[in-house]
Amino acid sequence: MEFKTALFYVFAAIMILASLRVITARNPVHAALFLVLAFFNAAGIWMLLEAEFLAIVLVLVYVGAVMVLFLFVVMMLDIDTEKLRANFWGYLPVASFVGVIIVLEMAAVLWRSFLTFDQQVANPGNIGGTKELGMLIYTKYIYGFEIAAVVLLVAIIAAVALTLRKRKDTKFFDPADAVRVKRNDRLKIVKIDPVTTRVAGAADSNAEVKEAP
Repeated sequence: MEFKTALFYVFAAIMILASLRVITARNPVHAALFLVLAFFNAAGIWMLLEAEFLAIVLVLVYVGAVMVLFLFVVMMLDIDTEKLRANFWGYLPVASFVGVIIVLEMAAVLWRSFLTFDQQVANPGNIGGTKELGMLIYTKYIYGFEIAAVVLLVAIIAAVALTLRKRKDTKFFDPADAVRVKRNDRLKIVKIDPVTTRVAGAADSNAEVKEAP
């Protein structure tokens, strides 16, 4: 057995075990960590297939961003794990039915590719890595890539605009105005002449005089 084949079986076995622990672990944090382990092993399999770009994206995007977000959400929420797992086996028939449908659909799509895999391997340009993918994106698919970038930019701006709300019950100041403020604008001294008033109804001799600042 070749070394790469042995590594493939090791990565595949660990990924299958980690995937099973994702759905069987009682602690949500442990399930998320097992999912991270499954992603790392999947990235290792991608590296064995010489698809380093997909491996790096899997680690950076899913492990570095998505799973960190999942862990923060899971740890911040007070999740009652016993209540969630109370009817776990009740959903097993429906989940099995959906899983079988997904497997059949994937088999229908990928079966033809498996039959012609030897022809694809004979042409290394069909496999490719970062260099081949970059050349395709920035030459043949440049317009689609730019359109996708614009769509994502618009989605980011829309998400920020939807969440940016001014509340009246919170104190807010513009940092730009705070930077532009001058010393004389912070404190202003006003000089007011004193004003004297007599208390109504009092005698002139016993009148009380008040001085207002």
